[in-house]
Amino acid sequence: MPTTAPQSTAATTGLALAVDLGGTKVEAALVTDEGTVLPGTRFRSPTGPQRTSDELQAAVDEVVTAALAALPADAMLVGVGVGSAGPVDEEHGLVSPLNMPVWRDYPLRERVAAHVPGVPVTLRMDGLAITLAEHWVGAAQGSEHVMGMIVSTGVGGGLILHGRTVSGPTGNAGHIGHVECGGFDDPCACGGTGCLEAIASGPKTVAWARRQGFAGTTGEELSAAYAAGDEIAVAAVKRSGRALGQAIAAATSLVDLEVVAIGGGFSHVTPDLFEYARQAVAERVEFGFVTKVRIVPTGLSQDGPLIGAAALVHRADVLR
Repeated sequence: MPTTAPQSTAATTGLALAVDLGGTKVEAALVTDEGTVLPGTRFRSPTGPQRTSDELQAAVDEVVTAALAALPADAMLVGVGVGSAGPVDEEHGLVSPLNMPVWRDYPLRERVAAHVPGVPVTLRMDGLAITLAEHWVGAAQGSEHVMGMIVSTGVGGGLILHGRTVSGPTGNAGHIGHVECGGFDDPCACGGTGCLEAIASGPKTVAWARRQGFAGTTGEELSAAYAAGDEIAVAAVKRSGRALGQAIAAATSLVDLEVVAIGGGFSHVTPDLFEYARQAVAERVEFGFVTKVRIVPTGLSQDGPLIGAAALVHRADVLR
């Protein structure tokens, strides 16, 4: 049950049910058309590669059911937005999250829709959802050529160009976590080598540090060690920051970005992560259209992924 009573005001009349599925957890909440998560309507359940298909679906059902039960009596549910770790099949509403191998071409949109008969359900890759959120109420407001990124258990991204989303024929455009970065040979679960996710995600950064002798096991421990000046932790964060910058420079070379807004749990390891990324971009000295890109932390709270999922409903006019 909600920890606080949900609001019941005229301002909450048209609400979106937002669902965010990631490699660590699935969350659901009710979100207003101003991009505010309604207090008392946010619910979370763990996911991860160790879970069975039935357990993953039960986690989704749990949070969706709880959020719907918190719908205020005077409010109307106007739509459902689902942001999922990729890859996805946008047309058919299927998901195949790389970090959840038991779900391949899984009909997530259909399973969520079963909870809300007659209510439209929109599913997109989570990176695109977070980009919508940053463009709507976050760090990319006022910019028309934007990439949003999530750096967490995995690395995801999405694109807005000329003020409209770009998702491609399957829904996976902007999946920057699987752009290969020069000078790295880390194997990736997608089958590639040197993919950004294999280098700069939280678990992969910690794993690299441990191979160098770091004793910690979590991103939080790595963050504390970095703050204390631990040489291995510093090297690990520099390495991941450089890979981020290389991937962002490549993406900007391709589509001429103005701003890249980065959120996700591991993006908070240290503010220096962003500086290392900026330094890598700055090496493109002859390409002012690349070095102009601003790399900024998310302008949103931890509610960002849910706000992004809700933007699939409340900002449907921006979807392409």
